[in-house]
Amino acid sequence: MQEHPLLSGRYRARFIGILFLVCFLNLADRTVFSVVAPMIRVELKLSDTQIGMLQGLAFALLYGGLGIPVGWLAERYSRVRIIALATAFWSAATALSGMATSFTTMLLTRVGVGTGEAGFTAPTSSLVADHFPRHRRASAMSLIMLGLPIGAMVGALLAGVIAQHWGWRAVFYCFGVPGLLVALLTWFGLTEPPRGLADDAGAKPSAPPRLSTVLSHVWNVASLRWIVIGGSICSIGIQGVAQWMVLYFVRSFDMPIRSAAALFGVLSGASLAVGLVIGGFGTDRASSRDPRWWVIAPAIALVLTTACFVVGFRSEALGLAVVLIGLGCLGAMIHYGPTVALIQNLTPVNMRSSTAAVFAMLYALAGTGIGPTFVGFFSDRIAASSFAQEGYLALCRPGAIAPGMVDACIAASRTGLIGALSLCVLAYAVAAVFYLLASRTLREDLKPR
Repeated sequence: MQEHPLLSGRYRARFIGILFLVCFLNLADRTVFSVVAPMIRVELKLSDTQIGMLQGLAFALLYGGLGIPVGWLAERYSRVRIIALATAFWSAATALSGMATSFTTMLLTRVGVGTGEAGFTAPTSSLVADHFPRHRRASAMSLIMLGLPIGAMVGALLAGVIAQHWGWRAVFYCFGVPGLLVALLTWFGLTEPPRGLADDAGAKPSAPPRLSTVLSHVWNVASLRWIVIGGSICSIGIQGVAQWMVLYFVRSFDMPIRSAAALFGVLSGASLAVGLVIGGFGTDRASSRDPRWWVIAPAIALVLTTACFVVGFRSEALGLAVVLIGLGCLGAMIHYGPTVALIQNLTPVNMRSSTAAVFAMLYALAGTGIGPTFVGFFSDRIAASSFAQEGYLALCRPGAIAPGMVDACIAASRTGLIGALSLCVLAYAVAAVFYLLASRTLREDLKPR
């Protein structure tokens, strides 16, 4: 039997390459905000809580809410075109962020970015399942998701340079325009495959189910339920740390924004990439002996990740902090490839996009919605409790610090951010418990039904 053209090695390589570029911009557009956040904070006179909302809650409002409708569309219409249109939309919103003049206008543009990026995860997960067999999906997804750490690294490095020479507004323009070109490449460079192609090229899947059926499936398949919950909780730590890392280096080690952005970009890019590759290829290989390694390996990694971050954030030596935070970033991403792949492996062909959308919604609402906002909120509260007198938020207002209070405000803000980050990463340890729960039923749930 002749191989289907969309299953050829050449097309699969093109498929991964184009979606890698989309994924690259997906995180780069978010990363640049965290790099220029200190500049935005001063110019627009925002508190840590407001910055946290812009990086988290504002983005997640529609990112999470639109996940289910996007999944519904992806079960019925071209997933390739959905991804292309979504890429164009969030890229345009990124460019418009450079025109914001207040908290409200910036809030609206960040909501726009979240709206567009909601169209990426669910269709992509479903497409991977159509192009690769079960035992290769974690690896394939990891290669596409390498765009996340590399996007974070390049975004941080370029954003720091651009902001230093031309200001923070130029950063958003420079990252928004290329996304429109990648959207065109996706539209014309990829072909929509038959549903379930990699499972059985001759099979025709049944009609897409109702949302209630999808939710029932997610809840009633025990290992799938625990994986979705564990991955969602894990995202709280990922987004909480990622969106505040540049400010952490600035406050803890008095680094210039450009240097902090460069350090964050290289550190997160390298460590997250290694974590994705180990998680995807390592667990795919180990699962050939026992499929439970798809969840046991992430659980072990997440416990070690928690310890590395807590000790690293509280280190007064830059070198030790960098090493431990780097190890924490590596361990934090081991779960992602296996998680996305298992969601597809545990789900029938006709509801894969919708199931992925449910996970994407929870991942966004828990991580992007709670993580950065959680850190910002507790950063302000812990800083206020460590301040020598009442009125921290009024006396230490960005761009308008009261005379004689500079040193005290800097010390309090440093203490607040370190304390908030240390609380946030405890989410990793909680997530590890749910991956261990999934290991109890995974082998049974993976059996053909």
